[in-house]
Amino acid sequence: MADLGITKSHSRPYVSNDNPYSESQFKTMKYRPEFPERFGAIEDARFFCHGFFLWYNTGHYHSGIGFVTPEDVHYGRAEQIIKEREKVLKIAFEKHPNRFKGKVPKPMALPKAAWINKPSPNESDSVIH
Repeated sequence: MADLGITKSHSRPYVSNDNPYSESQFKTMKYRPEFPERFGAIEDARFFCHGFFLWYNTGHYHSGIGFVTPEDVHYGRAEQIIKEREKVLKIAFEKHPNRFKGKVPKPMALPKAAWINKPSPNESDSVIH
């Protein structure tokens, strides 16, 4: 961390000030089948993390953002992807409505906003958007 200029945090799991995005990412990393029991050296950890973060941001579909990738959200492609999914689901419903119990399925929507520590309604008046 020091090599990257990151200061050490003393936060603990389940504490409200922890970063849920970071916690989720670490859990995903630890449960990957290729995650080693131990790294031989710092270079091994860096090599693993380079590939992991590339996949996590460009190839992993995140449930919290409508099953698109962070890269899709960052580059503004997510809304179009969700619109295309909606078309595919409508066609599937038209072909086989009994599979969907008579109700047109909808893709997950993108969240309107994401917060680590959402301000209370009184505080949100002073938040700059």
